[in-house]
Amino acid sequence: MKRALMIGAVVAIAAIAGAGGLYGRDLLDGMRFEKAMSQIGAANAADAGPWPQPPETCFFCHGAHGQSLNSWYPALSGQPKAYVIAQLHAFAGGQRPNPYMGAIARELTDEQIKSLAAYFARQTPAQSEAVRAEAALEKRGMALVAAKSCQACHGASFMGREQVPRLSGQGAAYLAKQLAAFKTGERHDPSGAMNAMAASLSGADIQAVASYLASLTPGGSGAGT
Repeated sequence: MKRALMIGAVVAIAAIAGAGGLYGRDLLDGMRFEKAMSQIGAANAADAGPWPQPPETCFFCHGAHGQSLNSWYPALSGQPKAYVIAQLHAFAGGQRPNPYMGAIARELTDEQIKSLAAYFARQTPAQSEAVRAEAALEKRGMALVAAKSCQACHGASFMGREQVPRLSGQGAAYLAKQLAAFKTGERHDPSGAMNAMAASLSGADIQAVASYLASLTPGGSGAGT
């Protein structure tokens, strides 16, 4: 009997480990989502002052003050207010599908969305990760963003403006994922510009652009400046 129980325990542990390997990021997102939703519920119930409530609901994925230290999650610090508002509404309305952000955004009022956007916009941004691109990769990425005129919309230092996001210092994994999503049409740019631009990039191009942008210090000079 004991032997059967031990075997069962080993099988269960192996199954959990296997699931973690296959679905680890989804499980992590799910746990962070549950924590965030719990924080929103507690904040609403307490009604203790203006949004955002401390501790920040968004901390679990996006870091303290919106400064992500995880390459997979976007930094919100220093993002233009109009961009954050537009994306939260897009998540809430399903124009930008995401099972976690969609549910969170739908819980927010328009005033909370505006308050969150203003809060993140005034936070000082920093690099999401310590990235030092290889010389050849950096040169390729720099050439590509110059050739695609990325500065025309995102600014000379890639800090964004209005409804155009900050790219400088964002995580390479996040940037690559978004470019790939624009390329396949999984993510849609209302103007169509990002989809058209990303469609012209190869997989290697995407990695080069993402690595180069991630290596930039927010507020510093960009390519061609």
